Amino acid sequence: MQFKVPQFIDVEDKLFGPFTFRQFIYLIGGAGIVFVLYKIFPLWIGIFFIIPFAVLTFLLVFYKINEKPFIFYLEAGLNYLVSSKLYIWRQRLVKPGTKGKEEEPSALPLVSIVPMTTTNKLKDLSWSLDVQDKGEEGK
Repeated sequence: MQFKVPQFIDVEDKLFGPFTFRQFIYLIGGAGIVFVLYKIFPLWIGIFFIIPFAVLTFLLVFYKINEKPFIFYLEAGLNYLVSSKLYIWRQRLVKPGTKGKEEEPSALPLVSIVPMTTTNKLKDLSWSLDVQDKGEEGK
């Protein structure tokens, strides 16, 4: 039996007009925060708080970098800021007479390297099914 593989599973559905559910939540949340700040502070003081929240809301809803939503990059940046950063330099040993050939220190245990497979087999499978379906239609 042959089964059709679902297409476009990584595309979110548009639920509220041109917005996905996630975009709609960001938009409502940002508008709510801006409204609360507008009501709490006088306009000439509140504008310094309102503009950053409005810009962040706009970035979360509309801005994409490399076809990924801004929230992925914001999360990665925040994780980088709060994570510990410890960089250790290990000197590579060079034996005299080897003319620059580097040798690993013998104190380190040897680790076997396993070759990586493709990360997205579903995409490869769907592409191969599309190619086979188009080839059969032309016959």
